[in-house]
Amino acid sequence: MIRNVAGSVLALAGATAAVWSPFRAWYDGRHGRDYAIGDLFTGITDVKADIAGSILLPLAFAALVTVVGVVLRSRLLVAFAGIVVLGFTILWMVRVGEAEGSLTIDADGTGLGDGLAFAFGGGVLLLIGALVMSGRSRTHRVDRPHRPPHPPEPAGTEATDRTLTYPSPPEPPVEDGPERSQGPDRT
Repeated sequence: MIRNVAGSVLALAGATAAVWSPFRAWYDGRHGRDYAIGDLFTGITDVKADIAGSILLPLAFAALVTVVGVVLRSRLLVAFAGIVVLGFTILWMVRVGEAEGSLTIDADGTGLGDGLAFAFGGGVLLLIGALVMSGRSRTHRVDRPHRPPHPPEPAGTEATDRTLTYPSPPEPPVEDGPERSQGPDRT
């Protein structure tokens, strides 16, 4: 139970960081919500995206999957959410690197921003949360008394010589009396 609680807290913290990240600067002061999802597949442009069509959408989807995974105590769903967050973050980094020629971090606030760090850290926290969670217990163990192993076969007997016999079911009692029918008369 402790592992599930700790893993859930880590996963929810990662999902929160991932959803918060598009509202922070990702590159050269441009917020993550300004990048369109289509730009990740075709190339980064200077066109500002709608918030519904921005990179916020897959990160919010991952957060929703995380919440469902935590409620169901599913390590697989939480790990999937972490892979989605990291996948879109790394894809964004590749596309911006192609568009800019390189990725930089400058002391004056240009280059990679803290929003990217939130997204990347959130994805990592989601994966760590999935690893820490113990998941659902499939069966409850019941302490059963120890059974000794089967006694050894007596020497000289083979398994084909033995037959299993089962008790036959009890027969119903037979009633004697005038009401009892003897069947048709065969004389």
